[in-house]
Amino acid sequence: MPWFRKEKTVSIKETKIQMPDGLWIKCDHCKEIIYKREIERNLNICPKCNYHFRISARERLTLIIDPDSFEEWDAHLRPLDPLRFVDSKAYPERIKAAKKATGMEDALLSGQATIGGHPVSICVLEFYFLGGSMASVVGEKITRAIERSIKRRWPLITISCSGGARMQEGVLSLMQMANTSAALARLARVGQPFISILTDPTTGGVTASFAMLGDIIISEPKALIGFAGPRVIEQTIRQELPPGFQRAEFLLEHGFVDMIVDRKRMREVLIKLLEFFAPEKERAVSL
Repeated sequence: MPWFRKEKTVSIKETKIQMPDGLWIKCDHCKEIIYKREIERNLNICPKCNYHFRISARERLTLIIDPDSFEEWDAHLRPLDPLRFVDSKAYPERIKAAKKATGMEDALLSGQATIGGHPVSICVLEFYFLGGSMASVVGEKITRAIERSIKRRWPLITISCSGGARMQEGVLSLMQMANTSAALARLARVGQPFISILTDPTTGGVTASFAMLGDIIISEPKALIGFAGPRVIEQTIRQELPPGFQRAEFLLEHGFVDMIVDRKRMREVLIKLLEFFAPEKERAVSL
């Protein structure tokens, strides 16, 4: 029996460090690899280039409304399958998966809240529910929110994050463009303000209807905003698009949006706008 035993030496090449998944995120804009918690501490904004990552509808609400002031409307409305639409999956299966992922019945969260003490009707699209697509339930909830704003003389705020109309509902989805736009015309006639906030992405039928009809149109930095995608436009017109085309900064320069506001300042800016639009007697009280 030997008195001594030589331990096997392990080279660095043989040693594998187990790195937990999900610790790092690649920024969609600047392509930098960033520590996930650093982004979360920065309100899901890239610290390198200020790109605003997508967040859920409820997270957006939490950042701008007064605490515990939200009361949801029309939560009972649920999508149907009028066309019995099937692609790689049946439409009801996609709806079921989206409900499980988001805890929502459809892609819009609507209700009443206060922001800086000012009562508002507010609608927020949830991108993680079938790309925030606008279908019959989404259009109906937005229209009902507008009608409540008319009745109560409240400002309306919408926050868009959408790939456009939901093709699984065909023309019933496209009809919501006219439905919401007509309701906003009635809101304008009673003189109530409509503030539209655009986030990344705001595209398709949402852009072509209510999202671009705001009295004040605000965008988050670097948000993609447009109707058709850049590649589709290039192939159609057979021309190379200018740098930054369809990004918020390009649209601000060309007069399609009124201001670009960082997520950290959104609540502050909304309070100032609501104070400006408030009736004179309310402004006197707030001052």
